Amino acid sequence: MSRNDLSPAVEDSAEGCPYVPFALEEWEREEETWKNQAKRRVKKQFACSAARAKSLFLDSVPILKWLPQYQLRDWILGDMMSGLIVGVLLVPQSIAYSLLAGQDPIYGLYTSFFAGIIYAFLGTSRHISVGLFGVLCLLVGQVVDRELAVAGYPSETSLNDTNVNSTVGFDCDRSCYSIIVAATVTFTAGVFQVLMGLLQVGFISVFLSDSLLSGFATGASLTILTSQLKYFLGLKLPRAQGWGSLIKTWISLLQNLGQTNYCDLITSVFCLLVLVPSKEFNDRFKSKLKAPIPFELFVVIIATLASHFGHFHERFGSDIAGEIPTGFMPPQLPAWTLIPNIAMDAFSIAIVGFAITVSLSEMFAKKHGYTVDANQEMYAIGFCNILPAFFRSFTTSAALTKTLVKESTGCHTQLSGLVTALVLLLVLLLIAPVFYSLQKCVLAVIIVVNLRGALKKFGDIPSMWRANRVDTMIWLVTMATSALINTELGLLIGVLVSAFCVLDRTQRASAYQLARAEHKDLYSNPKHYKGLQTHPGVAIFRYEAPIYYANQALFKKALYSAVGLDPLKEKARLKKQRKLSKKQQPAKGSGDPEAHVTDAESSRVFLPRSISFHSLVIDCSPVLFLDTAGVGALKEVRADYKEVGVRVLLAQCSPSVISSLERCGFYDEKSENKKILFFTICDAVQYAQSLPAQNGNCESVC
Repeated sequence: MSRNDLSPAVEDSAEGCPYVPFALEEWEREEETWKNQAKRRVKKQFACSAARAKSLFLDSVPILKWLPQYQLRDWILGDMMSGLIVGVLLVPQSIAYSLLAGQDPIYGLYTSFFAGIIYAFLGTSRHISVGLFGVLCLLVGQVVDRELAVAGYPSETSLNDTNVNSTVGFDCDRSCYSIIVAATVTFTAGVFQVLMGLLQVGFISVFLSDSLLSGFATGASLTILTSQLKYFLGLKLPRAQGWGSLIKTWISLLQNLGQTNYCDLITSVFCLLVLVPSKEFNDRFKSKLKAPIPFELFVVIIATLASHFGHFHERFGSDIAGEIPTGFMPPQLPAWTLIPNIAMDAFSIAIVGFAITVSLSEMFAKKHGYTVDANQEMYAIGFCNILPAFFRSFTTSAALTKTLVKESTGCHTQLSGLVTALVLLLVLLLIAPVFYSLQKCVLAVIIVVNLRGALKKFGDIPSMWRANRVDTMIWLVTMATSALINTELGLLIGVLVSAFCVLDRTQRASAYQLARAEHKDLYSNPKHYKGLQTHPGVAIFRYEAPIYYANQALFKKALYSAVGLDPLKEKARLKKQRKLSKKQQPAKGSGDPEAHVTDAESSRVFLPRSISFHSLVIDCSPVLFLDTAGVGALKEVRADYKEVGVRVLLAQCSPSVISSLERCGFYDEKSENKKILFFTICDAVQYAQSLPAQNGNCESVC
């Protein structure tokens, strides 16, 4: 019989057999026990050979792969130029972000120096720049301020900076203890990241969507902006702690406006008037400029000279960077006793740092046609935190702004990161003390100006809403929670909202009847396309979601609504009619010829007249998976419809769905529910049309 024939199939007169659909011969499969599976996987994972050992070593240190293939003549100029430019830009930004993390300027330079070198050896991305990222610096700064308060150190506004050793076991001042806390947080976060790499959980990055990360970064940017306003105004205020820190900070700022330092305010306004237009200039003409003009460095140099020769600190009380030593300090161990207090903070920092790094790595790898290893990225960023933590550094990750600069200035490999480290080394050994008189308000302006990209997202809300309302809601909730309540909580709320949105999509899945295009094996929604025809006596239903415990009841409800027949209500109505029929029958022996109507005859009299189909075909092609509850729902649908004379057929099931049906006992070879697979809807329809219509007592064929 032709598949394109819409007329009902008839039984073969000789054989009396219905239409037989096309069948594939399955391979005989032997179920592997979980013990054998475990043995096989362990053997594969720990198999040892010279080739495997070499491969693992090269995968662990990617620089050994690309460095021997380095195209010196074609790449060296671009790598040198991009590394030099990023190094120049990193000097003022490293000093500025130290302020955000609650550290002295020298520690920001240490962090950028060590992170760049380590990532150049261990990272798989050719383009990203690893260093200080504003959101992570904010998170570290919040932990530092909290632990300083717990340890009993005076606030940063106090002039009494005495040593404290009675409660924390460290005989050092506030600055010393600050970097101890930050380094311990960094070390712990790095350990978490390496452990996640060992457990091969790099896939978790896919659960942090772009809208979630963007909303989190924007909310944190609002908190960063608010935290820097006190430096704009020259106010000496402690950093607000706990939930609602942004609101608390604004209240504190408004209450202390009368104490504004006008020298800092004028300097801040001047720097803003220079840096904002210059940043826009660099962005607008980046295609024409060989490299962005380092306006930040120019502003820092000019402001430092003005502060030094104008004696702003002595005459006006401006807060300055202070002494920045040269060289490196001896390594020190993290504070092991602090780890229980900061473990949860370090875990959230580890997740954020890894997610940002992997997102940027994959974005630039896709753009330039190569691949990155998410698990190796986890190792790389983990060691970028573990090793520098012994040298008084704090948490790092990839940074978008510097990465864009590297890419636009001709970067080809991570050799540019080594060039950047050389620039920072020169500053650390010779130039750092020059910035003694630099006002902190200038550093605050640099931080705020670098938040422009995240803050511009507010202007994209209308277009985001038009493109995808669900993603926009995730962005808004994550942003608002991160800004108004708590930064770490914002990330957690964003993940939960994203998960609920995915769950909600399976709860509100599209469900509709299908109809066939003329002379084609093409089925679609007749509400969307013209000229589609339905099959006489056969209803075809599609549910565009997996069927599992959370939506199995909604699946049945959608099915009953789409085909216009609820078998449960129909059975209840028939049962009620039968009872009424029995009550209305005259007593036996009364002489009434209608008194001997049998129950079977009565049931046929009261069969529903509204059923326009005798077979129901469920298109399972959009059903990605079934769990036990999902298979149970299909069993119930089949049994309920059988009682009202409708057979249920499944078409276009994927192998995983077929496997779930077999394991959960949907097919039973001993009963009439034989295993008949329909690889196309057309096969199922022709099979249904070749069978006689069932009455209420017939068995379903499935």
